Amino acid sequence: MPDDLIRLGLIGDNIAKSQSPRLHRLAGQQNGRRVVYDSLIPAEQGKPFDDLFAHVAQAGYRGVNVTYPYKERVVAKVGIADPLVRAIGAVNTVVFAPEGPQGFNTDYSGFVAAYRRVRGDAAPGPVLMIGAGGVGRAVAFGLIALGMTEFRLADRDLAKAEALAEALRAARPGLPVTTGTDAAALAAGVAGIVNCTPVGMVGYGGTPLAAEHLAGAAWCFDAVYTPVDTPFLQDAAAAGLQVISGYELFVGQGVDAWAIFTGLPLDEARLRADLAEGRDAR
Repeated sequence: MPDDLIRLGLIGDNIAKSQSPRLHRLAGQQNGRRVVYDSLIPAEQGKPFDDLFAHVAQAGYRGVNVTYPYKERVVAKVGIADPLVRAIGAVNTVVFAPEGPQGFNTDYSGFVAAYRRVRGDAAPGPVLMIGAGGVGRAVAFGLIALGMTEFRLADRDLAKAEALAEALRAARPGLPVTTGTDAAALAAGVAGIVNCTPVGMVGYGGTPLAAEHLAGAAWCFDAVYTPVDTPFLQDAAAAGLQVISGYELFVGQGVDAWAIFTGLPLDEARLRADLAEGRDAR
């Protein structure tokens, strides 16, 4: 493999519209490095996730990002040095090191950066989060770091919601945490509403919470960024909420993942401009 080549990839389902390949190619272009960033969909590769991950670990990749629905599943396959990432229980960035695959979570840092970019030092207040999966776990710990005062968590899988609730109670003793399966029943009186489900993504139509339940909230965040302007965010903007797009998380996690993969510098302003203008490395 040429010395200037960096081989990366993304493992997940429904990732055809992901902008991660472009982001990392552009990051490589800034550094005069050629990046190959493969979209690795288990069904298309003809391998279940476990077999695909094992193959990639031996196939010359510097690292991979991991997305829905494998962020929690990959935890058992990697070493995790950061106790915060172990507490989150989800990994979205893996580096293949001589000592074995090492796991990181840039969804956490990316969400915190996205929130502060839009809301500055404003406190989250009481928050309703819909979805307790891999990205939801990272965002929930990010909300704790940002000073959330109450947490309400809705997921169709109540056992999954309760498992995350217990992790949060351990991380922040005394934090009021409520779980349930019906987001609408938990929405009254919150300041922030967060979607961490794939609902609204290309291929997963709809919205995670009907528009009438957004009234009274101050801000919202949608982890979905394909499309950027989801029906959920459109409804929230129409209701007067301050909107944090999943695109902000996408950029933040990508910038942090690039640093973990390569240690090379990155001009984020230039990266954002290149992404917005559709430029790409060849």
